[in-house]
Amino acid sequence: MNFNLDTLVRDNIKNLVPYSSARDEFSGEANIFLDANENSLGSPLPSKYNRYPDPYQHELKEAVSKIKGFPAENIFLGNGSDECIDLLFRCFCNPGRDNTIICPPTYGMYEVSAHINDVEVRKAPLLDNFQLDLIHLENLVDENTKLIWVCSPNNPTGNSFHRDDVEMILNNFNGIVVIDEAYINFSKQRSFLQELPEYPNLVVMHTFSKAWGLAGLRLGILFASEEIIALLNKIKPPYNISQATQELALKAFDEIDWVNNMTIELVNMRNALAEVLMNIQSVEKVYPSESNFLLVKIKEARKLYEFLLTKGIVVRDRSNVKLCDDCLRITVGTEKENTELVDAFYDWLKLNKS
Repeated sequence: MNFNLDTLVRDNIKNLVPYSSARDEFSGEANIFLDANENSLGSPLPSKYNRYPDPYQHELKEAVSKIKGFPAENIFLGNGSDECIDLLFRCFCNPGRDNTIICPPTYGMYEVSAHINDVEVRKAPLLDNFQLDLIHLENLVDENTKLIWVCSPNNPTGNSFHRDDVEMILNNFNGIVVIDEAYINFSKQRSFLQELPEYPNLVVMHTFSKAWGLAGLRLGILFASEEIIALLNKIKPPYNISQATQELALKAFDEIDWVNNMTIELVNMRNALAEVLMNIQSVEKVYPSESNFLLVKIKEARKLYEFLLTKGIVVRDRSNVKLCDDCLRITVGTEKENTELVDAFYDWLKLNKS
């Protein structure tokens, strides 16, 4: 690998003078803040939401650092992982010139964000066993390939990729490799987080939307070298993480044991649900999962999806996605919800027998 970060960054980003907010320009102690054109009389809420939040979320990053065991200087917080994805394209890909590689089926926002930023998307579809096709991927790389996206555990397939394959990409690609580990808490696989010091081209994304159950807060985490973090801080919106999100996330961090227990419970229910579904007639396959969902191949998946809607049950029809013909993606629910889902499956079978 011949990695040179300077050659990857867009020229206009290198020379960008970032917006300097009022809170950027002042650091220290003060009693009277008349610098940011806030409403000095307060807000209708009990907290001081009339004040802008810490633009770099220092306290929150320190808390994340303790949980993840990684320095705060290597952490970027986004308004959901989707903001992190968008900023990586803005930072490294020249519109109309550079390209990115994705490995479908995978998370759809990589492609959507690429198109928004006018970046060519090259696709190296997964093999039939849902593993990476390294030969195809390698053949797609050229001098304008800036980002390769690896979602592991993958969405919607639920499986993790072979570690050796991911390391092969890291060792041989001179651009940025983004490993999206949104579902890593549900997996037995080891995170690539500890490999960050070895690979200057590695970016790892985590989220608080899944195992932590904080999807409504919109809080994504990106880990990378200090140099990459500095670039993202340069181009992010000034106050991208709200005060309410920062406060609620800090409060949630006090309940890490509860979160760990909840994650174990979800994994156990996932395995139990998979076993039940595998024994239902017309279910052709329940794919192994290291996430909080199951990919289920079943006859007439679209019709079953529509039938479940009549029961008030919403799953995700993935039948139109490559390699996922006749597949539904089913999130693990509560024990009661899982039971109602299984009952609805049997109702569907009875209806189609009559």
